[in-house]
Amino acid sequence: MGKRPVILLGMALGLLWGVGLLWAGARVFLPVPPPMVLAMALFPAGLVTCVMIGRLAQRRFFDDTIIDGAPFAPGSAAAIDQAVLRNTVEQVALALLVWPVAGYALGPGVVLALGLRFAIARVLFWVGYHMAPPLRAFGFAASFYPTVLAAFWVLWRLLGGTFALPL
Repeated sequence: MGKRPVILLGMALGLLWGVGLLWAGARVFLPVPPPMVLAMALFPAGLVTCVMIGRLAQRRFFDDTIIDGAPFAPGSAAAIDQAVLRNTVEQVALALLVWPVAGYALGPGVVLALGLRFAIARVLFWVGYHMAPPLRAFGFAASFYPTVLAAFWVLWRLLGGTFALPL
């Protein structure tokens, strides 16, 4: 199978993951205020990001060619880790802009589902990237699409749409 079909399959599965997690999150009632749920949702993302930063620091420390801050060799494991970290930070920034409103508009269960599954998806992205770059597609899509879907759902509700999952 070529690269594009593998990537397309990963993206499609990531979209299904996103729909499923929003559906499941909307069905969960949590008697916790949205600010606390948001903090709980972002914590796993913080832990995964911390591990990624630590892994890059470890790679630098034990490699004499990059210990002084030299650029990573293209395609090296360190370069892959750097790309994964950069993309993760980008997605955390997006989450910080979308998840607070999603917590209020869609319920705390949605934002908690977004956070917990984000960390899992980021690890899958990281592992998939190291195995073969096209295999990163599922992890990327599974962490990106749920946030985008939540943003569209919030926007739909704000514009007067009636789409709500049965609780």
